[in-house]
Amino acid sequence: MTGRRLTMLFAPVCVLAVAVAGPWLAAGSATAPVAGPFEPWSGAYPLGTDVLGRDVLARVLHGGRGLILQATVATVLGSVAGLGAGIWAGVTHRRRAAGITVRVIDALAALPGILLLLVLAAGAPGGGVAVVAASVLVSIPFSVRVIRERCAALAATDYARAALARGDTTVVILRHDILPGLLPVALAEAGIRFVAATQLAATAGFLGLGASAPAANWGRMVQENSAGITANPLPVLVPATLLVVLAVGVTVILDRLAGPVLGENERAGAPR
Repeated sequence: MTGRRLTMLFAPVCVLAVAVAGPWLAAGSATAPVAGPFEPWSGAYPLGTDVLGRDVLARVLHGGRGLILQATVATVLGSVAGLGAGIWAGVTHRRRAAGITVRVIDALAALPGILLLLVLAAGAPGGGVAVVAASVLVSIPFSVRVIRERCAALAATDYARAALARGDTTVVILRHDILPGLLPVALAEAGIRFVAATQLAATAGFLGLGASAPAANWGRMVQENSAGITANPLPVLVPATLLVVLAVGVTVILDRLAGPVLGENERAGAPR
């Protein structure tokens, strides 16, 4: 593995580590004012202070865990739902029922993610449930489409048809002839889903949804400190950079995981 690839993997892992372990590493309070607003960096406060004079470093360390948790839960739930519906729609012989199901799911794609978030947040204010639910609902149509098309293509291969002709059950065909070829696509789709969920969670923080202030949130930090970016840009640039590195890095990690699986399938010429 080249140094460049190691760097691309190392950066998102560090961001994930900061997000998860940050609250344990923070030395001071993330909510108490410690100095004047938008003080520049100093030995006591390496990233300076924010709009209310709070320690930016402490808020950065506290602001990622909830966002990562929301994105992870949304990714897992959405992947399970998308895989289940997509696999069924791709291999079932009930083509009319599958078509109707996909059309109903496609209707969700017509709803903007922000609109869903605002509607759901109105019913569950102050928590992350609305963010997770909106992320799942927004990404399911795309997931079902991708998984369905890939499953249908794998089910139409010669080796899958041969397995069906010799009497293998649908479960056996899925296990040996479809799922190995589906895994790289599922991992890549999960990466896109995680990025979308992270963006929506950050947007929720930017809009003041989810965990209410003064709780730290990387997305909210960008919004609440944008007015003082000329005095101290770090309260905006640091969380924004962490979000970008996280989004790009997770897709790189999942691509690295999917690559060996895809190569093994191609070398084998068939799942079995």
